[in-house]
Amino acid sequence: MGLFSKLFGKEEKKVESQKILSFTKGKLVDLSEVPDPVFSQKMMGDGFAIFPSEGKVVSPVAGEVIQVFPTKHAVGIKTESGIEILIHIGLETVHMQGEGFEAHVQAGNVVSEGDILITFDLDLVKEKASSTVIPCIVTNMDSVEELELLSDSKEIDYNEEVALVKLK
Repeated sequence: MGLFSKLFGKEEKKVESQKILSFTKGKLVDLSEVPDPVFSQKMMGDGFAIFPSEGKVVSPVAGEVIQVFPTKHAVGIKTESGIEILIHIGLETVHMQGEGFEAHVQAGNVVSEGDILITFDLDLVKEKASSTVIPCIVTNMDSVEELELLSDSKEIDYNEEVALVKLK
């Protein structure tokens, strides 16, 4: 511990893991069950997905919103530990051009676990998108040693622990 750390009590502590909570209510599934190869083959990263039973997405982690897509169908969050998470509402929802989606945050906002990120019209997504499934992806897997799912396919509620990310 350096002099600065002793004087000011700012001990640098490396975060070794990050929990990811459920961001909506619905059926939790493995990424392999997402009917889109970009997600199911983990081209963007690893994670999990939920088939939602209602149209609300809350933050699965504490962090900073780094991106809200202009079409409001996806949001990116970076945690203090450096994990970058993408939540993508439905498949082929970009074509909806934001119809039925409302963002409650914008880039630069600091969020806590459980804060509302986006609300959406689930019936409209069912009608206009190819799927309602919501993948949650850790996009910077190069800084991750392991992503462990703490739960299998099952009905899940908001803020339940779903995954544990172990950092390199």
